[in-house]
Parts: sequence; structure tokens; C-alpha cells
Amino acid sequence: MQLRLYDTLTREKRLFVPLDPSNVRMYVCGPTVYDFAHIGNARPVIVFDVLFRLLRHVYGESHVKYVRNVTDVDDKINDRAARDYPGLPLNEAIRKVTEQTERQFHEDVDGLGALRPTVEPRATEHIAEMRTLIEKLVASGFAYVAEDHVLFSPQAMNAANGVLPRYGALANRSLDEMIAGARVDVAPYKRDNTDFVLWKPSKPGEPSWPSPSGIAVPGRPGWHIECSAMAWKHLGEQFDIHGGGIDLVFPHHENELAQSCCAFHEARMATTWMHNGFLQVEGEKMSKSLGNFVTIRELLADWPGEVLRLNMLKTHYRSPIDWTLKGLEESAKTLDDWYAVAADAASDQPAETIVEALSDDLNTAQTIAALHGLRSAAVSNEQMRGTFAASLRFLGFLGQSAAEWKGRKQQASGVDAAWVEGLIAARAAARVRKDFKESDRIRDELAAKGVVLKDGKDADGKPVTTWELA
Repeated sequence: MQLRLYDTLTREKRLFVPLDPSNVRMYVCGPTVYDFAHIGNARPVIVFDVLFRLLRHVYGESHVKYVRNVTDVDDKINDRAARDYPGLPLNEAIRKVTEQTERQFHEDVDGLGALRPTVEPRATEHIAEMRTLIEKLVASGFAYVAEDHVLFSPQAMNAANGVLPRYGALANRSLDEMIAGARVDVAPYKRDNTDFVLWKPSKPGEPSWPSPSGIAVPGRPGWHIECSAMAWKHLGEQFDIHGGGIDLVFPHHENELAQSCCAFHEARMATTWMHNGFLQVEGEKMSKSLGNFVTIRELLADWPGEVLRLNMLKTHYRSPIDWTLKGLEESAKTLDDWYAVAADAASDQPAETIVEALSDDLNTAQTIAALHGLRSAAVSNEQMRGTFAASLRFLGFLGQSAAEWKGRKQQASGVDAAWVEGLIAARAAARVRKDFKESDRIRDELAAKGVVLKDGKDADGKPVTTWELA
């Protein structure tokens, strides 16, 4: 089995060879903690959770380090803090907002069955590393000070000789294209329109720290330098995988790569860059103005987290995904069936077909097809039932017992399981005495409550009736 991953930088699917197989390292951009995470935020959480599980399976749990940062300094955080806690000093209000929002984020992603990363660094705890990187960039001529700002110069990077990559290579754009379509601030102190902020002066009342490079006024970091500093602190100058959503390729990841490569005079920051595709809701871009903006928390109120997880994994991570009610309903029915078949079977090892499918650039669509094959084999083979259950747990499913899963549906519907079982027993007795009118009446009474009966035979050929909720 060989793991192959698609690299955004080289635009090819390549054999994954870690820099150090005993210390496989992955960094993924995490939340900016100012509000509830939306369902689009859940996609990288789930995608890179699956990759984390796969890497741990291949290289061993103790040999994989997964870092997902928390951005806790940002204008949106400042605005939310001032709005929600107008009577508090801004810094105190910011702390309340970030702590509450981070707690909400953890509750939501735990509900999706995601493992916690190895490390979850906060940006504000890494100001010293940010200042060190900025000093390195200024000293090397890749950054400059202007009107109490420190700015990075992509022009200087592309003019440098040596091993450095070309600025724009990750986004596959030239400097001219980036100027035309970039989200860049136009400012008189910039030498070039593509120059971006590494450090800026703080406004009165905003979070602030002593500035680097001899700047007298206190300031705060730019967004991009935060991730470069946290990745360096916890994973080193170079590491194996950097992940995030496709919307982060430019400018965030492009600027991260530039800062880190220039600070350490290296050709690369991460060996492999991975990006998940966009998410739409019912065929439209998700937005508050369209009324289709939905948070993870709202969805978890209506659906088990495993349903959301399966619905996300049915589409390959690099492809766009259309989030629909029909898809959720289909995912829920699939999980009802999987839970019924797996029925708490015990085993540790997932099927090789599952590992092989994931090893082909996280081909989750093929993985789910393999799960359906395992499910069919598991119906009549106890060993395969164990393998099926182990494969589901490996992917983050079967977080509940079969009884708990079934009980959740019963509780949500208001159906009393004992009442259902009693009527099924009465129906079976009616069928034995050939009172089919009574048998049909009981069936119809259950159907009116949303209970669907399935008549079959057990392993000994005796009649047996199972039930589920419609």
C-alpha cells in the first residue's frame, strides 16, 4: 500500500514520502473564533480528520503530529467583542468572545466525530515567534518598515537568486494577475501593490504588543505571519502537509509559503499542499443574504453528527459539494442500515480495501463503495461483520452502540420501543393462528406511527420480524 496525495503546488498526485517517517507532521488552518462555525467550515475539519486517522494507521499514532491553529486576533473578533460586551474594556471583551467561541467550536466538531489535533495553538501565544520571523525577513531584504508597518515584498522574493520558489506558484498566477484580482489594500506607504502586511500599528484600545524592527508604537500581527509562526514553532522550518480550504490558496497560503521560505532560505515550507473544494447549499453559494447560511450547531440540532460526516465524505474532498436535504436523508438511511448490520461487532483492523481507497488521495467515494461491499458480506459472515464494524470506526463512525443509535431515533419520533415490540409479538401470534385480518390491522397501526416492519427468516429458517422508523 502506497499513499498518494494531490499537491496543489505541483498540480499532480504524487507518492507521499514523509521527511521523517517517525515524525509525520501536518498543519491545517483552523477557526477564527468570533462566531459559530458554518457547515463549510466543517469540510476541512472532516477531511483532514480522515487524513489524520489514515496517517496514524500507516505510521503509528505516536508518530503523527497534527497542528490546527486558532486565530484569536482579528478585526471580526474586535467587532464582535465591542458589540456583545460594550461595557467591558475591549481586551477583556475579546477574551470572553474567543474563549466562548473556541468552546463552541470544539463542541461542534466533537459532535462530527473528529479527533482532537495533537496541538491547537492560539495566535496570541506566538507573538515572539512572529516577531522573530519578521526580523529575519527585514534583515534579509524581503520585508521593509514604512509608517510603523512592516510589509513583505513579493517583488524582492522573485528577484532573489537561489532556491526560493516563485511568488504566485501556489495560486498559479503571475504578479500582474494577482494585482488585477487580489484582495490587497492600497496604501501610499507600499512600494508595490502586491506588498502585504506582516505587522501594523494597533488602534486605541485594540490588542497590542511591542513592535519589531525598531518601531516605537505598539502593534499587532498580520493574519498570514500568524500561521507561519505557529507552524514553525510546532512543526519546524519544513514539514510534510499543509491543508485548508481552496479559498485559502490565495492570498493566505501563498503568503505563508513566501514568508516561511524567505525567512529560512528554503525551497519549500510543506512537502504537500492540500485543499478541499467549495461547498454549496441546495445548488447555491452559501450566504446570509440568500437565507441558506447554516451553522454546524443548527444542523446538529436536527441530525446526528455521523449523518453530517457521511454526507460530507460521499464527495471527493477536492470536488465541489452540494449540501442538500435529500443527501442528508439518504445518509441517515445508510447509517441506520450500517448500525443494524454492524450491531456492536468487535474488531480492531479495518479492511484493506478501505485503507487502499483512502490511500488514493483520500478517495472517500470509493471508500464508501467499499463499505457497501463489506456490508453485504457482513450479513452472513461473522468475521466480515467485525471487519465492517472496524472499518466504520476507523472512519469515525459507530460512535454509539446499536441500541443507542436506534433509541435516538425512537426518542426523536416519540415511539415507545416496548409498545412496538409488544404489537409485533401480537402480530406474530395472529399470523400463527392465521388471523391475517388482525395481523394486517397491527401492521397498519404501526405504519401510522411511522414504524416499518420487515418480515424475514433467521439463521435457522424461522420467521422473524424486524422494524425501523420510516
